[in-house]
Amino acid sequence: MHPQQDPDRWSRLQAVAGEALTAAKVGEDAVAVDLVTGYLSGSPEGNEEIRELVLLLFSECSDMVAALGSGGATPVKMQVFDEDGQEVPIDDADPPVRTAIRTLLAEVHGDQEAAAEQIEIALANGQPQELATVVLQALRWTVKLAVECGMRDLPVSPWIATALDE
Repeated sequence: MHPQQDPDRWSRLQAVAGEALTAAKVGEDAVAVDLVTGYLSGSPEGNEEIRELVLLLFSECSDMVAALGSGGATPVKMQVFDEDGQEVPIDDADPPVRTAIRTLLAEVHGDQEAAAEQIEIALANGQPQELATVVLQALRWTVKLAVECGMRDLPVSPWIATALDE
């Protein structure tokens, strides 16, 4: 069942994502990731809810990228940087970062199935730290894109705006 078909589950996922976004916004990365992976992994649906939440974040990112790209004078550009701040070709990025990029690109191009496959691979094959990196990337991009959309008076989902205003 799709989470939007169950309003209680959908609200719960948005609430957890909102708490994680609030933590990520203030730089509490470990807390943010733990809210997603720790809290949801204890639920009966565990990995399924983690997958749904991460896909929710990437879907929201995709919507904000579309808003920024269609109305903005500045195109949206994806870049990967190393610890020293040097740009790294996407193909040379760490595997979980490549997974995050592929997931977002699939969402941006309207291919939800490919996006879900990327997250499924991360859940099935990845180590906990790799999944944490994908989750953290989704949270960071959501925060950054929401801030940019806010500065340009572009729409941001109300649940994200509420989480980032706290």
